[in-house]
Amino acid sequence: MAEKITPRTEDFSQWYQDVVLQAKLADHSPVKGCMVIRPNGYSIWERIQQEMNQRIKDSGVRNAYFPMFIPESFIKKEADHVEGFAPQVAVVTYAGGKDLDEKLVVRPTSETIINSMFAKWVQSYRDLPLLINQWANVVRWEMRTRLFLRTTEFLWQEGHTCHATLEESEAFTQKMLQVYHEFSENVLAMPVISGMKSEAEKFAGALRTYCIEAMMQDGKALQAGTSHNLSDHFAKAFDTMFLDKDGKQKHVFQTSWGVSTRLIGGLIMTHSDDKGLVLPPKIAETHVVIVPIVPKANLAPAVYEAADKLAKDIAAAASVKGLPYRVGIQVDKDDTKQAGWKFHEYELIGIPVRIELGPRDIEKGQCVFTRRDKGQKEFIPLSEVPNKIGVELEQMQNELLAKARAHRDANIHEVNDYETFKKTLEEKGGFYRVPWGLDRAAEEQIKEETKATLRCILLDENHQPIAANRPCFKTGKTDGTVMAIFARSY
Repeated sequence: MAEKITPRTEDFSQWYQDVVLQAKLADHSPVKGCMVIRPNGYSIWERIQQEMNQRIKDSGVRNAYFPMFIPESFIKKEADHVEGFAPQVAVVTYAGGKDLDEKLVVRPTSETIINSMFAKWVQSYRDLPLLINQWANVVRWEMRTRLFLRTTEFLWQEGHTCHATLEESEAFTQKMLQVYHEFSENVLAMPVISGMKSEAEKFAGALRTYCIEAMMQDGKALQAGTSHNLSDHFAKAFDTMFLDKDGKQKHVFQTSWGVSTRLIGGLIMTHSDDKGLVLPPKIAETHVVIVPIVPKANLAPAVYEAADKLAKDIAAAASVKGLPYRVGIQVDKDDTKQAGWKFHEYELIGIPVRIELGPRDIEKGQCVFTRRDKGQKEFIPLSEVPNKIGVELEQMQNELLAKARAHRDANIHEVNDYETFKKTLEEKGGFYRVPWGLDRAAEEQIKEETKATLRCILLDENHQPIAANRPCFKTGKTDGTVMAIFARSY
């Protein structure tokens, strides 16, 4: 049986690491800062890929793949880009038994190498829009790492598009931000706030960066996805041009956007408890586990037969109801483990529903039904179980989102002055909705003094910054202030 998990209230950071390791989601690699994603963790990533990939394709985007090695000269073509990524890049200088004529950067992101291909592929307005996505790994040399949240190598998807006008690139940037927002809330049951990054926090080389920010159970923020309007910055660096309808050569306008395996870390810290992982049903590989209780060996055949029949009935009912996710069912016939051990294990790895079925249950035509998030045992007639599964899974999905949203909303504090902000931040943590004067020096000072950062500038329904109409909480500036979220973050 696994070791005891550190309570969240005692040490949230250690609790997180305990859940990741004991639920067998990932492990530390022999290469410092890297991780090995174990099958339990990778199955979550596969479900994220499946759900997200369909949304990306529904947006008209097609998948491709680009090399992980990028000529160093490409990185240097866009000045802001090279400055932003210089501390994080890994560089190959020796290969094939000799020094390389040109150093190769291991992909930290792919704007530059993809632009080198876009410059070849885009010739006319008829080639636009060009909408490409790739599922890949990237390497960013991190000093402080944490499994899933920040590792030297991680997995992600990165979309890259070309458009004829700045308005079109802005519209697509916003479109993909909304895709991420909807996915996070409806699939991961992780509520997020959408907004725009500050000049200091935006992507290196972008005109504007938009993001979704989630609140973890400890009140810290997690950037869960970003969408960037690159304008024509990279197009000018790589001469990515097209012949427009008016017969003139023009630079394209571009976007890039991505989410990564840090979503798994966010998922854990949003829903899980001191017993282990809690998974929203839409992201689970196995939704139901049936545990036969066999007190005597001679009773095993009848119990296993009843368990198999129940599994088939559940699968048939789920198919008929057309649930928005496949219902994966496992019947545990491993007689080398005691029932108590199994219950603990399934709680630890986050199976949404556990059913216990023994000889006495069969005689009474019932089973013991337990939902992972509630942890309460119910006696349910066997005839009702197949239809109950779909109802309970949908309720669990919705209730996890509602619970996380209630926690977030209860921990958003509106303050108007810096001293109140600092005091409340130390006492309560959480998000701080404040009037902000867009002062970069003040933003850096806040970060140094409190370790809180500007997570996003809040936007209205037209994607414009929300006017604060009151003085900046830090500088007292009265003109042009906007509403923003500050918080400590991962």
